[in-house]
Amino acid sequence: MQSIQIQNADMAWPIAATIQYPPDFDETRTYPLIVSIHPFGSCKEQTSGAIYGKALAEQGFVVIAYDASFQGESGGSPRWIEDPTQRVEDVSRVIDHAVTLPYVDEDRIGVIGICGGGGYAINATLTEKRIKAVVSVTGVNVGRLFREGFSQYDPLGALGAMAAQRTKEARGGDLQVNELLPASPAVATQNGLTERDVFEATDYYKTPRGQQPGGATRMLFSHAQKTLAWDAFAFAETLLTQPVMVVIGQKVGAFGAFRDGMEIYGRATASKDRQLVSLEGWSHYDLYDKPEPVGRALEKAVPFFRHHLRE
Repeated sequence: MQSIQIQNADMAWPIAATIQYPPDFDETRTYPLIVSIHPFGSCKEQTSGAIYGKALAEQGFVVIAYDASFQGESGGSPRWIEDPTQRVEDVSRVIDHAVTLPYVDEDRIGVIGICGGGGYAINATLTEKRIKAVVSVTGVNVGRLFREGFSQYDPLGALGAMAAQRTKEARGGDLQVNELLPASPAVATQNGLTERDVFEATDYYKTPRGQQPGGATRMLFSHAQKTLAWDAFAFAETLLTQPVMVVIGQKVGAFGAFRDGMEIYGRATASKDRQLVSLEGWSHYDLYDKPEPVGRALEKAVPFFRHHLRE
């Protein structure tokens, strides 16, 4: 594995990434590439790189996992902005770098995304036609989530509060950085925050199971306005022409991955090959790192990528 800083000519800040190589890598050959996109509030050292990235590299792919702009080890200021438009642009900028690498076959590029990264992977694929196949693992449409649960089902109220906070910050006030999860599973239990997705997210992000310095689970509140007007699946019926695989767990949680997965699978009617992998007995966060559900997802994703990224 190699750590890199991606700084293309049109970029104001670098993107931190890792490149994972297949066994017996030979830089004189060309390989299919997979770009791995981390969840909302996550980083490349967590599920996108350490779990799916590692497994896909072991199966013969070159894999680039990276930190989103404003997050992890990537540049951009202020910190902890979750900007869907920028998140999607990051995918193209990673690909811009990848196609300059002599061992990457520019005609065999795929993307995989987990949670919010799954929604970003789908959205990037709508317009980034260098992507030849996409896999969304327990993907979430972040725009839908912000309009609903994250705004307490009051998007107009949230927008008003964001506007007031941004004005305050522009006048020199302190930034409002929202922590998205309880400090620990024990704190979650003490406060009655035992809904499946909230509790399991806390168990992943706030314990040694998945905790990493770059996985901040924070959001700059004042800069989230445009997220509420964003839709990961807009125009999918027309623009999502590439092969798409949607992996979901059937144990439903509040963040809505099951619902979003069923929606995009149903709407991907222009895709050359759309596949739904629905795993009975597994939840959203099981698909982050639990060996059995991750293994079952990869049993489908690896041959899917091999088929569509073949020479």
